[in-house]
Amino acid sequence: MRLRHASGELVHLGYCTNVHPAEDLAGIIAQLDTYAVPVRQQLGSDLLGLGLWLAAPVAAALAAEPAARLRLRAELTARGLEVVTLNGFPYAAFQAPVVKGDVYHPDWTTPDRLAYTLDLARVLADLLPDDAARGSISTLPLAWRSPWDAARAGTARARLDQLAAGLAEVERDTGRRIRVGFEPEPGCLVESTKQSAAMLSAMDTERLGVCVDLAHLACAWEEPAEALTRLRAAGLPVVKVQVSAALEAADPVGSAEALRRWVEPRFLHQTRAAGCAVGDDPADPAYAADDLDAALDARLPGRWRVHYHVPLHAPPEAPLESTVPVLRAALTELFSGPDAGCDHLDVETYTWGVLPEARRPRTDAELASGIAAELAFARAELTALGLAPVGPAGVPDQGSPRSGVERSEVPA
Repeated sequence: MRLRHASGELVHLGYCTNVHPAEDLAGIIAQLDTYAVPVRQQLGSDLLGLGLWLAAPVAAALAAEPAARLRLRAELTARGLEVVTLNGFPYAAFQAPVVKGDVYHPDWTTPDRLAYTLDLARVLADLLPDDAARGSISTLPLAWRSPWDAARAGTARARLDQLAAGLAEVERDTGRRIRVGFEPEPGCLVESTKQSAAMLSAMDTERLGVCVDLAHLACAWEEPAEALTRLRAAGLPVVKVQVSAALEAADPVGSAEALRRWVEPRFLHQTRAAGCAVGDDPADPAYAADDLDAALDARLPGRWRVHYHVPLHAPPEAPLESTVPVLRAALTELFSGPDAGCDHLDVETYTWGVLPEARRPRTDAELASGIAAELAFARAELTALGLAPVGPAGVPDQGSPRSGVERSEVPA
């Protein structure tokens, strides 16, 4: 979906397709009909944005074959879909039965991560709508926090220089600018905006910046206005925002039984207690655990936030909460000023398939309805801040900002 900020800037809102398991071109096209088209129709929108996730093998195949890229773009256009951003964080097998720490490999010390990201840039340059100002790709924030040493840091710096040079080459060849945003995440080398300013500000910020995931921001116990001010002061552009919310527990001891229902085997659910914000290291083991079951066993003190993306429109059962207030504060900081703080927004709830059983979609149609409800929620938040929905040619969208679904038919 497209929205217009008061400044006149076009803002793109879509959903990230890493919630779907397809890892070849046929599967990706099939998922457009199964999920994306029903989502667009339920929203009453003329155009729906997708933050495509392309696993490394299909990204390489598309990068090598111009005809395949043109086919994919034609398939998107025929369905009223567009792509201005790609999710380049998971390399492959993101919906495998067990992912956990594998999602952080290969990291930015490896040639594989560089090659994958440049493949994505070449693909995106051909998928971008003609009137899009630029494209964006989100990626992991260098690496998991350990092992790390001076040699790895030097190698990563060289990779980022090669990345910037490769993006410049893509722009020379295609006339399309693609930017890459490093996404701070709990447990990674770069977990907070403070670490972003310290470790990333020496990059080529013309083409490299930060992807701010709002669930991750909450889990780092960062106040949105201060965090975004810190990025601006460091000269780090916000090239993309993942519109997401994390799980929160005010009383983890009293909520232990409810929290146990959210323990699952596929993804890491890094947990951070409120005191983690006191020190320079958000992963201080006195306040942090790398998974929810470990946090429960360690009985971390104080209020918890858990890296578990929860549906935006459907709060978890009491006494648990979500970090939607952090999301609202961040969107207000980004869009209440004279200029839009970011023009690429992705709703990224990739955890639908591992939610507690009573909250999990039972059918493809239920998943599509849940995604549509999240996008309706995000659109309503943005229109409340003064952004106006527009159609594909810049005219007012035929769908009301509050038309379509307002809440999911998925059990909640």
